[in-house]
Amino acid sequence: MTGSEAVIRVVIADDEPLIRAGIRMILTSDPSIEVVAEAVNGREAVELVRAHAPDVVLLDIQMPLMDGLAALGEVRRVAPGVRALVLTTFGERDNVLRALSQGGAGFLLKDSAPAELIQAVRAAAAGDAYLSPGATRHVVDQLVSGRAAARGEEARRRIAELSERERGVLALLGEGLSNADAGRRLHMSEATVKTYVSRILAKLECENRVQAALLARDAGL
Repeated sequence: MTGSEAVIRVVIADDEPLIRAGIRMILTSDPSIEVVAEAVNGREAVELVRAHAPDVVLLDIQMPLMDGLAALGEVRRVAPGVRALVLTTFGERDNVLRALSQGGAGFLLKDSAPAELIQAVRAAAAGDAYLSPGATRHVVDQLVSGRAAARGEEARRRIAELSERERGVLALLGEGLSNADAGRRLHMSEATVKTYVSRILAKLECENRVQAALLARDAGL
């Protein structure tokens, strides 16, 4: 970590002690990340977010007293600036969609590689959404199937006002690419891609890039 790089402050919420310990060990292996508190249920997670004002909170979906989805809603209410990443499994696809539609900053599978966990936290802290490569496309594809016609028609209507270049950037959001990766694909600077993303979110009235990515998938980009 450079002297000018800010430390990313994280709250972990999971009712399984071994899971929490593993996440803490992985995150604290990166000197730019500090775990400031750990919660054993959703209710405690909300209180710790209120008390510590972290940059990122990791929320397991299945927790006692208040589950991760309910906690996400409360975190958005009491600390809208805190970025929430949802920990999930393939068996919770519908819950994942609910989390993303409520403004979650993305989701991560519990069996993800350690480097992916760090990457997700860094992306969330930077204001980006993290869509787990491969896993996200699998989940979104499953969610879209069966409802593709109605959702697709609405999505295509919404993106009609985008320019060709904006649609190209939106398509890469649908693939889960970061601004840097999208820039390399399009031969554009990361800053330029970020400008395009901001413009796209405003035009589509999407709260974050995760919602835009889902819209891109619905539209068939």
